[in-house]
Amino acid sequence: MSDFSKQTIANIKLWLECAVIGLNLCPFTKAVYVKNQIRFVVSEAQTNAELMKKLNAELDYLHQADQDVIDTTLLIYPLVLGDFLDYKDFFDDADALLQMQGLEGDIQIASFHPEYQFAGTQTSDITNYTNRSPYPMLHLLREDSVNRALKAFPKAVDIFEKNTKTLTSLGETGWKKLGLVPIAKARNASKLCFLSS
Repeated sequence: MSDFSKQTIANIKLWLECAVIGLNLCPFTKAVYVKNQIRFVVSEAQTNAELMKKLNAELDYLHQADQDVIDTTLLIYPLVLGDFLDYKDFFDDADALLQMQGLEGDIQIASFHPEYQFAGTQTSDITNYTNRSPYPMLHLLREDSVNRALKAFPKAVDIFEKNTKTLTSLGETGWKKLGLVPIAKARNASKLCFLSS
């Protein structure tokens, strides 16, 4: 594994520990993280064709893998898709690939991006940070795992409401105090450091 990939994964792990797990933005993440059941994959792809090829391989890998060993995959694209609109287009293509492979119902894909913006929000809306990650990435989840998590937490809508309250009280200043510096433009990612000093 290259030093670039190692640093990228370290940045993602810091984000998971400080934000996703630390703020309990996703109550299901901690268990798979501490059991080392998350597969971290850094793609140095620079074209859409390369992106889709890697996604295709990772969908197949997750589908074939032992669930007790790999429960979920984070496919990270640090060098491309820095523009959120380009990323959204790619996400639609990724979803189409999932269906074409016949994996709908077995695997689902969640989206994370440094400039993530929910429909109907302003770019500065703090609630967008629930899906803002240091790099563009796709989260490949097993449907079985999602269903088990929802049984354990039947009011999933409460998670979004709790996250809204948490992030609103934290604010952008509080977010920055976590020591996280979002990488806003993936094309510059190789020159930026996500870890703050």
